[in-house]
Amino acid sequence: MTTEFPKDFLWGGATAANQYEGAYNVDGKGLSVQDVTPQGGFGPITDGPTEDNLKLEGIDFYHRYKEDIALFAEMGFKVYRTSIAWSRIFPNGDESEPNEAGLAFYDKVFDELHKYGIEPLVTLSHYETPLHLSKEYNGWTNRKLIGFYENYVRTVFTRYKDKVKYWLTFNEVNSVLHAPFMSGGILTPPEELSKQDLYQAVHHELVASASATKIAKEINPDFQIGCMVIAMPTYPMTPNPDDVVAAMHAERQNYLFSDIHVRGKYPNYIKRFFHDNDISIHFESGDEELLAENTVDFISFSYYMSVAESAHPEKYNKGKGNIMGGIANPHLEASEWGWQIDPKGLYIALNDFYDRYQKPLFIVENGLGAVDELITDENGNKTVHDDYRIEYMNDHLVQVGEAIKDGVEVMGYTSWGCIDLVSASTAEMKKRYGFIYVDRNNDGTGTLERYKKKSFYWYKDVIASNGAILK
Repeated sequence: MTTEFPKDFLWGGATAANQYEGAYNVDGKGLSVQDVTPQGGFGPITDGPTEDNLKLEGIDFYHRYKEDIALFAEMGFKVYRTSIAWSRIFPNGDESEPNEAGLAFYDKVFDELHKYGIEPLVTLSHYETPLHLSKEYNGWTNRKLIGFYENYVRTVFTRYKDKVKYWLTFNEVNSVLHAPFMSGGILTPPEELSKQDLYQAVHHELVASASATKIAKEINPDFQIGCMVIAMPTYPMTPNPDDVVAAMHAERQNYLFSDIHVRGKYPNYIKRFFHDNDISIHFESGDEELLAENTVDFISFSYYMSVAESAHPEKYNKGKGNIMGGIANPHLEASEWGWQIDPKGLYIALNDFYDRYQKPLFIVENGLGAVDELITDENGNKTVHDDYRIEYMNDHLVQVGEAIKDGVEVMGYTSWGCIDLVSASTAEMKKRYGFIYVDRNNDGTGTLERYKKKSFYWYKDVIASNGAILK
């Protein structure tokens, strides 16, 4: 039977300000943690911006947003996920008054989207903590960041209350356990960061997220607020009960974040983990009530891969290029960056989330990072024959359709990096995800011209048919 996607299904694409806007020092913007990580989220931190950091220019969306949004409209986007660069609004993060030029830029972007009937889906904090907050306060380890974040979100909620309906509080909030600087602005080297400090930082982010939800509803009750987590189905390596338990414990480290966002309280299983690891989370007066009373409207997530887990991981090959650890599944192929390709994992993730929460779900990142070859076709047009990307996305969207048949409420799907941008994990241009090729290379050369790939036309047909052409 053919899958019928809901009539109001939100098809679109996703990006992040730090990976594509560029203009890192234009119109009063301050530095973010991304401006000092030229080799990506796991590379060394530099003292200041360096010429080898491709994110400083990105793909210059800042000056080319009209051209790019017109291309998104041509594909038929119903929704477009982007982020606001916190340091464009508050250059240091701790000012009392915002930077008007930064606010005005996003006004223009949202107005341009609405011109084409595209709904903005906005991430408030997408791996771009203002660098000053990292250096001065050690990021989210410091409770003061809650107040700075509240000031920031109140500013943008008020400014865009009639332009943006859908908001996400933190991008891949569970990644702070694995990439504390990129995700949480935490300057302490990971090997020196205690579990106590790390999970206290997690608490601060969760309280800030709940507070943002509360502020949002006060400013516009029609706002829809979602959490955003990395979905990582974790399979036991064998039927050995010890491996099943290891997989369960690994999954709980992810579920912790959505459990608190959706249910409003710390689950019992994490209390044992805290006890066993001498972690004592400091709650200030009102934290418990804030979490309980300000749960999210929907759950959004990224999905790229699944992992396997064992009670004896040293016996197996570790998964390559994976932010969340885990071991390689011998039944799956992998991308050029070692990310294992598992369309059925998306089906499993959708069902697991829905069984657990009965809340609407939104797939806000999914895609294939690959090396693309720009060629000239028979009509003299430059393009990319990226059938591998079409196959990857088709197979994943078929599984979304299977979940919808099961009764899972799926709000929409925004493919990651719908236009080529700088990779978060490796800070490369050659790891391309887009339907639109951007002429920029790893060494920074290129014209920044945009070219439609074969997948551009395929995705246009997917949207126009509301998924009916998927096979």
